[in-house]
Amino acid sequence: MSGKLLKRLILSLLTFVAIARIFLSLGESLNEPQVQSRLELYQANLVLHAAELDVLEDPKLSNSSSTFIGNKPYETAEQQYQNAKDTATDNLAKLNQLSLSTNSITQQEQLEAAIAKESNFLDELELKLGIIQAREGNIETALSTWNNLVKKQTESNIVQTADILKNLWSRSPELSSDIQSQITPTLNGWFSYSVLNHFYQLQDNSEALSTLQAEEQTIASAAFFKLALVSGLPALIGITGFIFLIFLLGQSFLQKEKAILVVNNTLAWSTPWDWEIVWQVLIIGFFFLAEIVLPFLIGISGLNVAEYSIRYQALYIFVTYLLMATGGLLVLYFSIKPFFPLPKDWFHFNLASNWPLWGFGGYLVAVPLVILISLINQQFWQGQGGSNPLLFLALQAQDRVALVIFFLTACIVAPIFEEIIFRGFLLSSLTRYMPVWGAIFLSSLIFALAHLSLSEVLPLTMLALVLALVYTRSRNLLSSILLHSLYNSGTVLSLFILGSGAN
Repeated sequence: MSGKLLKRLILSLLTFVAIARIFLSLGESLNEPQVQSRLELYQANLVLHAAELDVLEDPKLSNSSSTFIGNKPYETAEQQYQNAKDTATDNLAKLNQLSLSTNSITQQEQLEAAIAKESNFLDELELKLGIIQAREGNIETALSTWNNLVKKQTESNIVQTADILKNLWSRSPELSSDIQSQITPTLNGWFSYSVLNHFYQLQDNSEALSTLQAEEQTIASAAFFKLALVSGLPALIGITGFIFLIFLLGQSFLQKEKAILVVNNTLAWSTPWDWEIVWQVLIIGFFFLAEIVLPFLIGISGLNVAEYSIRYQALYIFVTYLLMATGGLLVLYFSIKPFFPLPKDWFHFNLASNWPLWGFGGYLVAVPLVILISLINQQFWQGQGGSNPLLFLALQAQDRVALVIFFLTACIVAPIFEEIIFRGFLLSSLTRYMPVWGAIFLSSLIFALAHLSLSEVLPLTMLALVLALVYTRSRNLLSSILLHSLYNSGTVLSLFILGSGAN
């Protein structure tokens, strides 16, 4: 057997293994929640805090405050929690149905874990929904909501807390002196405040009540500012980006070949290697290393990352991603080394060009397009379909060191590595075999699938299309890296801010 035939045989085997792992991961994501499905609840928590701010009662502030918290914040929050509860109920029913129909022991175990997780989430939603209903004055509805949990007669903290709340809002409550320690395992943030506020009123404990309300005013003020950031800033960027997009489309129609979007639109790269090198780099340098080698090494190491603190989980992700990126770039380097020196436009980093304008302009265009696709996509997946685990960790990370590590991973290392692989190498190589627009679309789809979450395929494809357009027009990797970094930075910071609303 010739060396070339053996190489292709090995590549074919690795391709089969990598693709099987990718499809398995995509399938598993069907039973995982989207980060977007949690964002609405986190934002609702910020709104509930902000609604407690006394200064919002000033008529001069009523119009501006309604922009961020709405005219009926408690009703809106109740509706968001009810929607989340309905979605979780449907998801739980689907998981139970899948559990009954599967014969695979491994899949059965995965489904049982997903069912337990979704059941706990559903109970948590119901517990908090009752508190919102009680805050609105719908006491009988709240008691009915908590009673549904108490009927489960389990020893879970959530059910025990529901029993405590049912007692507190009953007509003849029995007051315990250690109520705070009893509710702490299951309630925090605005929900904890609401329970303690009601408890101190029942006790007629004016001193504790005054202290609690003063603390809540400080939290509410911060929550209002956070809402202005996570709601107002993306809206401003989105509107600006939409106007800029209309300008670009109008210019393309009027100026034809001289338009910004038309620059270099058909200019392909001179590619000295064939499809086999592209295949080799993509399978070995990205998918095989990321999905087979690293998970295997981590598995035999015995590391249980779930037991780590959020800071060490962030560091773990940073180190593993850095290892994957280093390995991928080494595979790329040794694969194309025989073709050195490369033609002029390959892996072009030109600091003296107008790359910041391309990167920032691309970011303005990407934001409204991805938001629009995400809104449509959300309706289709109904909160399921998975998300990048890094997003969930960033949502939970209220640690500045962890946030810095997440930022380094998502906003510096990932953009550099992914732009070199998917735009700098893959897209450019594909122009040897298809038109530039075809290379843009195919490389964007592969980029989206590489993130292994079905619910993110459409939004990430849209983002990748803009990244590819910016790169093919600017012919400078710095421009797409900047755009990628800006987009990821906005996402990480928004998640961090929203996550803080739960506290």
